Amino acid sequence: MKKKLAIAGSAVVAVVLLSGFAFRGAHGHCPNPERIKQVVTWKLNDRLDDLDATDAQRESIHAVKDRLFTEGVQLAEEQHATRSEVVSQLESDKPDAQALHALVDARIEALRAFAHKATDAVLEVHGTLTPEQRKALASEYKERTGLE
Repeated sequence: MKKKLAIAGSAVVAVVLLSGFAFRGAHGHCPNPERIKQVVTWKLNDRLDDLDATDAQRESIHAVKDRLFTEGVQLAEEQHATRSEVVSQLESDKPDAQALHALVDARIEALRAFAHKATDAVLEVHGTLTPEQRKALASEYKERTGLE
């Protein structure tokens, strides 16, 4: 059971971390977060269809997705503000090293906090799924990552 939780947790954290990059988009362009949310919802619905999720499971899991997505958008917006501050610092004749290090520390801490929330979300979703559904997800994850 702990192994399955670890696998599921790793998967969500990886998706969350990669999603942060998705907000950036190609060539630094920031796509519409609502469009990204729409695509994530479509993919999630496809996966829930594959798992034969009940209406109650779908409602619960979508609530988790919406909550994490909102926090992810906020994290991306904060990252954009941080980039602006970094550029301002680097454009100055004498960048403030202490301020730049503080920005790095703040971003790492924000990402760490978000990763913990994502882990809690995985545990919440885990409790929503049946043992058979969890097994199906773990098997698919193993196949995709070459763990089998």
